[in-house]
Amino acid sequence: MTIQADEARPQAADVTVVPLSATMGGERQGLAERITLGLFIALPFAALVAAVPVAWGWGLSWLDLALATAMYFLTCHGITIGYHRYFTHGSFKPNRGLKAALAIAGSMAVEGPLVRWVADHRKHHRFSDKEGDPHSPWRYGESVPALLKGLWWAHMGWLFDEEQTSQVKYAPDLVNDPVIRRISRLFWLWTTLSLALPPLVGGLVTLSWHGALTAFFWGSLVRVALLHHVTWSINSICHAVGERPFKSRDRSGNVWWLAVLSCGESWHNLHHADPTSARHGVLRGQVDSSARLIRWFELAGWARDVRWPSTQRIAARRAG
Repeated sequence: MTIQADEARPQAADVTVVPLSATMGGERQGLAERITLGLFIALPFAALVAAVPVAWGWGLSWLDLALATAMYFLTCHGITIGYHRYFTHGSFKPNRGLKAALAIAGSMAVEGPLVRWVADHRKHHRFSDKEGDPHSPWRYGESVPALLKGLWWAHMGWLFDEEQTSQVKYAPDLVNDPVIRRISRLFWLWTTLSLALPPLVGGLVTLSWHGALTAFFWGSLVRVALLHHVTWSINSICHAVGERPFKSRDRSGNVWWLAVLSCGESWHNLHHADPTSARHGVLRGQVDSSARLIRWFELAGWARDVRWPSTQRIAARRAG
């Protein structure tokens, strides 16, 4: 199947490939990694479920809320601007410092090593909602039971699939970049930093273990769980429901109520109609904080060659 120019970064034919892996453990996901992955999903989610009764008790303060909010949007934009719009689709060209910062901020979202994430997403675009898509909700068919099963698969079930996307095939440019390869392999370090920062700040500000504990609960566990499920909702919900004002080869839709928490990613129909666009929310009233930050990076001289969609380009992709 031929990949369109707007849908992915260079494939193996365009880049000299060396037999390296940017993920510790190589291309295949082992039992220990699957167990670890399960814990990272289950424990933060359990914390999120427990959040409401805890909030009415003794464990929530303005400091906890501020830390959770700041860490959420820092790491969310690391995913949306870094992992997605830059590393996967090349929507702009950052300077060296911004490139490394985006790689680390995205890694702190605890959604997996950078190169593996990019490889999975490029494969998703190649086969979007067709056989070969790693996480299509239409995997099992279109009946209600099949769709419910597919939504579970697209949301988080696919993460446990032993069949891993080839990083050499789908992300050779990143595998061959020594700095990015090293950042990707140090995923464990950025995960530790991400989880440790809130309790460190909370403990120092309050000078108490209690402050460190509540900051860890809200700023680490609850924040990670919420961001995970918002991100996974782009794979599941945004490929099952939503408005489709633009022409695309799949069932990607715009889901407005996820726009703020997803930092603009839930304007998903335009993204699949024009994958390299730096802005996803292109219509009036569509909030896209990731595009706003990219614009600020451009004004500061930190980013160049930004692929802003022109009026003509948007009109050409309108459905009907």
